[in-house]
Amino acid sequence: MVAAAIPRPGVAGRTAKVPGVPPGARTAGGVTLGVEEEFVLLDPATGAVALAAPDLVRMLNGEPGVQQELMRFQVEIATPVCTSLDGVGRELARLRRLVAQAAMGRGCRLVASGTAPYRTPGLAAVTDEPRYRELARRYGRLVADAGTCSCHVHVGVPSRDIGVQVLARLRPWLASLLAITVNSPIADGRDTAWASWRYPLWSRWPTATAPAVWSDAAAYDATVRGYIADGAALDQRGVYILARLSPRYPTVEVRVADVCLDAGTAVLLAGLTRALVVTALAETRQGAPVPAAPARWVDAALTAAARYGLTGPGIDPFTGQTADARILRSRLLGHVHAALRDRGDTEYVTALVHRLDGRGTGADRQRALFAAADSASAFVQALARATLYGDEPTGGRRPDARSGRTPVHASSSAMPVARSGQQSAGSAASS
Repeated sequence: MVAAAIPRPGVAGRTAKVPGVPPGARTAGGVTLGVEEEFVLLDPATGAVALAAPDLVRMLNGEPGVQQELMRFQVEIATPVCTSLDGVGRELARLRRLVAQAAMGRGCRLVASGTAPYRTPGLAAVTDEPRYRELARRYGRLVADAGTCSCHVHVGVPSRDIGVQVLARLRPWLASLLAITVNSPIADGRDTAWASWRYPLWSRWPTATAPAVWSDAAAYDATVRGYIADGAALDQRGVYILARLSPRYPTVEVRVADVCLDAGTAVLLAGLTRALVVTALAETRQGAPVPAAPARWVDAALTAAARYGLTGPGIDPFTGQTADARILRSRLLGHVHAALRDRGDTEYVTALVHRLDGRGTGADRQRALFAAADSASAFVQALARATLYGDEPTGGRRPDARSGRTPVHASSSAMPVARSGQQSAGSAASS
């Protein structure tokens, strides 16, 4: 079962009791969170995307946690509001199982990958809903390359003005969150040479930026209105800032991550994100200055994280200097240590970090599965198993979607590099 794959260190006496949350759950002092995950639906025989999402969502009518997305080969799940990492893990496990079973009933497979591993049909796959049709009409070239899948974490904040202060303090840490969750190295049947190929694809959107340092919510709202007035965004939902004020909920929404290959990594992302928000709230209350992190260094850090994940050089967003990605991650863990400790999440998050180090990022594991599979079908089946159970590769060669031939690696020189001020956005259609 999925839940068994998520470590649950059992140390009694360190958690508060919350109505509806079982003993042992972590409550983070009432700071709520929720997680949204986007998935691709794939044909298990050919690896092609399966345009089955509308039928699948209809099959699950009445399940509020399952929604359609921009493309008909995408589906989204969303947890209810949670107060514990245990609760997030249980809901993600339940929803992944539910949707995977429904996908099998439609003759396809649910796969957690930031990009579809084989070619997609472009605008022909757009979901037939008014907002999505308008997105395609206005931003056709961008939408044609859409259909990427991300993981969004919502964390409750007391007010929108405080939320803006939180966003300013999150900026330098977004690259480390991306490095932990990279999970889209394969696209068009080949290795793209990026750990997160989703990142450069979404960097093309004009609003795909890291958050700025706004003085208050009014200044933030003025930026959003400017994007819409200039035609850079369709509406508030279409402003794809990597960490933003949610247009619908009283939350900060962090949208930097690829969808995680397994539910455990998604729980790790949720735990670190909430700890970052809690730390930012404490700093705001104390009147601590916002740390200086120039936009060009934040951009460079995000690009390095997307390219290499945890296996290569990163960029320190505070200095602009090259630094080992794992050292940068350790700095993140140190920064949120008090927030994790005070809310009883330290052991849980530490266990998930150790698990990540032992198994590798989603990108590391996808590459291993890709090398191990002798056909597109074998690769898709392995990804589908990993989405639920975390199966590992056993050996083989890279498959081509049609013939099973070993494709040539993508040339790194062909990859678009995020321009200054343009970072990866989450889903174009997500709230």
